[in-house]
Amino acid sequence: MLLWEDFINSYWRDWRTGDRSKDRDKLDEPEWLIEWLEQQNLPAAGPIMPGELERLKQLRGLLWDGVQKLVQGEPPETALLEQLNEYMGSGPVVRRVVWNTVGEAGISLHPQRADWGQIMAEIAASFAGAYLEKESSRFRICGNPDCLWVYYDDTRNRSKRYCDDKLCGNLMKVRRFRARKKAAEEGKLLE
Repeated sequence: MLLWEDFINSYWRDWRTGDRSKDRDKLDEPEWLIEWLEQQNLPAAGPIMPGELERLKQLRGLLWDGVQKLVQGEPPETALLEQLNEYMGSGPVVRRVVWNTVGEAGISLHPQRADWGQIMAEIAASFAGAYLEKESSRFRICGNPDCLWVYYDDTRNRSKRYCDDKLCGNLMKVRRFRARKKAAEEGKLLE
């Protein structure tokens, strides 16, 4: 999963029932945050302070709004790109030539700091790269209205409607079946 994608989806919704009381913000869970940083190979920044947490949530909201506009067919906004620049500006990097396991050289970016500003810069850069370089029509929000998971549709035929066909896809299929069955039963009662 892409860094920006995983970050936006850190707000978990109860995708099965739509019970908003079960929604939870994983950014409020220090254990989850530490594990997520490790999974994403982001520098450990230490405990997050309330102001940094608020700024992190603001970044997530900014990215969520950007994806919603792309899904609605709106072009990239200059204001969003300028805000991403602000986040990226707080995370300087150094470029280095590195060699992979088979001896091929390439350029790698190395963060200068291990703080929350650097982490937010990495997230913003990940999203900015996708926002500007990837096909905007492939940004998606899950078709399950209780889920709203964000993903990039990399299928060949560009037809992915749900974040997971086996979870949300099957759930929505069952809901449509039950709705048709109920409508048919109600139609028989009116006859």
